[in-house]
Amino acid sequence: MAVAIITGASRGFGRALATVLAERGWDLVLDARNAGPLEETAARLAEHGGKVRAVPGDVTDGGHRAGLVAAARELGGLDLLVNNAGVLGVEPLVTLEELPADAFRRVLEVNAVAPLALVQEALPLLRRAPAGAVVNLTSDAATEAYRTWGGYGATKAALDQVSAVLAVEEPGLRVWAVDPGGMRTDMLAAAEPDEDLSEVPRPEDVVPAFVRLLDERPASGRYAASALLEVR
Repeated sequence: MAVAIITGASRGFGRALATVLAERGWDLVLDARNAGPLEETAARLAEHGGKVRAVPGDVTDGGHRAGLVAAARELGGLDLLVNNAGVLGVEPLVTLEELPADAFRRVLEVNAVAPLALVQEALPLLRRAPAGAVVNLTSDAATEAYRTWGGYGATKAALDQVSAVLAVEEPGLRVWAVDPGGMRTDMLAAAEPDEDLSEVPRPEDVVPAFVRLLDERPASGRYAASALLEVR
């Protein structure tokens, strides 16, 4: 069985992706900060027959990251690491003038430092996998100047560069930075509570783009889910 670690897996996109992988027979190690929702998700996904390990904790904690990789090792190895967990820093979002420095430090730690640290922890297992891959969730806010999205976007820009350099340094792996586009999630609702999200895609609508990556294994690089969802 293939094994994946997915961070931020108790809700939103992380849960949607975990669901599809469970349906495909993957064994999973799932992370989230809140134990209750995470364990409920894991129990439901285990009904598909695969092994599912719920490991609650904070991705900024080194001991927790080691625990995620240890759980994957117990399942037989690691084929896929999905760095999905992320925070906004402040909710709703504010301008850079109003962004507290401590909030920016926190969002940088969660969105950029922790993914790299988890990759470092997981590299020995990923290198041994027949088709090891890393997926880092990025955002169009990393490349576009959207009002109030400066702090969050800066952390995703940092993660983009980490992803690009990792791909050069680890040519035996696939390293994909993927912009899922806007999704109807609790995070987006918290970022801009006055916005109407009724026409925004659900996470379940975006997951097929990531499945395509896993099936077709294109070269390492930065991808937009919208392009991967196009019919060819």
